[in-house]
Amino acid sequence: MTDTTDRLRAARLRMGAFAKAAPDLMKGFAAVSQVATKPGHFDAADRELLAVAIAVATRCDDCILYHVDAAKRHGAPEAALVEALEVAVEMGGGPAVMYAGRALEAFRAG
Repeated sequence: MTDTTDRLRAARLRMGAFAKAAPDLMKGFAAVSQVATKPGHFDAADRELLAVAIAVATRCDDCILYHVDAAKRHGAPEAALVEALEVAVEMGGGPAVMYAGRALEAFRAG
């Protein structure tokens, strides 16, 4: 088990605990997520890469883990991740460079 896998599992457990505490809110959030990840002009992998870029720019560790995992499951190649991370760094500046490194590490670890 990698540290990345353990951190992703912990993030999912935290999200699950919150979902039990606030089920109505999370049902609504799940509905938003379903629409946001539904393939259209962008396929599912592209949408997850967009989410990774936003997670990096907004500096959300758990979001990075969750969306990197989903991007990989949808077949996103590392080169596409790197391109998304380049945009994240453009938008997020220096701190996003550090989080981009975390996202790349998570992609390679899983």
